[in-house]
Amino acid sequence: QVQLVESGGGSVQAGGSLRLSCAASGFTYSSYCLAWFRQAPGKEREGVAIIDDIESATYADSVKGRFTVSQDKAKKTLYLQMNSLKPEDTAMYYCAAGVRQGGSWCGWRIQDPATYGMDYWGKGTLVTISS
Repeated sequence: QVQLVESGGGSVQAGGSLRLSCAASGFTYSSYCLAWFRQAPGKEREGVAIIDDIESATYADSVKGRFTVSQDKAKKTLYLQMNSLKPEDTAMYYCAAGVRQGGSWCGWRIQDPATYGMDYWGKGTLVTISS
């Protein structure tokens, strides 16, 4: 059974930083996509950042240069380092995992999530940025 458990959310002032973590268990695929999504109140869920098993990462335009996605394969943990946070980054942040088939590009899964879904989801961690 695959489980994804997020942690690290909290409340910080604009300009601050947070580091989110996602501990994965039961996910044994060697070719995969690991992603962070977020959903703000009253808005649709959007892809934030995604990384694959060969360390290729893709970011949403809104977070490029501020957020960094990384993974520790030994610990089976996904991270999202968030710097220069803005009030508009306030959202529930979700970790997600998907199987990457045929060497496909993971970036589609955050650019067109309605078409390219993820297979497993965590329950989320809340990030609140005050101005």
